[in-house]
Amino acid sequence: MRAIVCRQWGPPEALELAELPSPRPATGEVLVSVRAAGVNFPDALMVQGKHQIKPPLPFIPGVEVAGVVKEVSSGVDVTSGIAVGARVYGAQIRGAFAEEIAVEAAKLRPIPDALRFEEAACAAVAGHTALYALAELGRVRAGECVLVLGAAGGVGLGAVDVAVALGARVIAAASSDEKLAVCREHGADALIQYERDDLRARIAELTGGRGLDVVFDPVGGRFAQPALRGLAWGGRYLVVGFASGEIPSVPLNLTLLKGGSVIGVFLGRGLELDPALRSRVIDGFDALLRAGRIRPRIAASYELARAPEALQQLLERRAVGKLVVIP
Repeated sequence: MRAIVCRQWGPPEALELAELPSPRPATGEVLVSVRAAGVNFPDALMVQGKHQIKPPLPFIPGVEVAGVVKEVSSGVDVTSGIAVGARVYGAQIRGAFAEEIAVEAAKLRPIPDALRFEEAACAAVAGHTALYALAELGRVRAGECVLVLGAAGGVGLGAVDVAVALGARVIAAASSDEKLAVCREHGADALIQYERDDLRARIAELTGGRGLDVVFDPVGGRFAQPALRGLAWGGRYLVVGFASGEIPSVPLNLTLLKGGSVIGVFLGRGLELDPALRSRVIDGFDALLRAGRIRPRIAASYELARAPEALQQLLERRAVGKLVVIP
């Protein structure tokens, strides 16, 4: 099979397209013929050795997959819908930038009939992260006000979708009017163009001076402190990632003055430590997907050999929605 291989830490352009033996599924795993693989910021960090998870070299990147089950090993419950010929999708894996992948069956779900492979491949990472952050950690309730930074990116747009589904009032913040137009299409109630607007002043204006109940921040950098200052009393600040490349330092006295909390969002670790979390988050998101309340947006598709180019697009923050690799 063909696959993208990371043999050394470095920029996406250092990745190789290689011919490798097909993987063999271990007990509890299935072999999936990959039809589409989502492209995510952790992929771009991982190949550079900048992610908190550093796989042993060499490895095949790609944490999100959609495809068709080709083979089922022992220990797999086929009554779950994960059987030969089934259309499946999943995340929290490694190795999706390839023509085939062996995946733990428990990490896969059947693809809803209405979804194409490309859409399914872009749903899980953003959707699971957003639902975990907003529902589990942020405890978002209907009617609360949620600010999403980097709202037109893959994870940001997923957070807009989930926050809307939870009944929140959503303020989307992004770096251009084009990106904000997409956020409006996904149900955002108000918009902030933070390259032009004063973020803190605009938050005060849009909330009538009350402030934000929740901030969802996958960006970090210079917008973190004004967003934190924009919290209402008892507000929750969700630290999702640092797409800007800058990890911000914020004065902790702000949490005291706001009676608020800063909460780190690390879904992968959470799933390892709390088995019950998998059913709440993954099954919960699957229900939203099947009900048609969430529809992933595909920004662009790339053939397998161009996967490094897709990763570079993410690093340069040029994607509006999700990118997908088609083996």
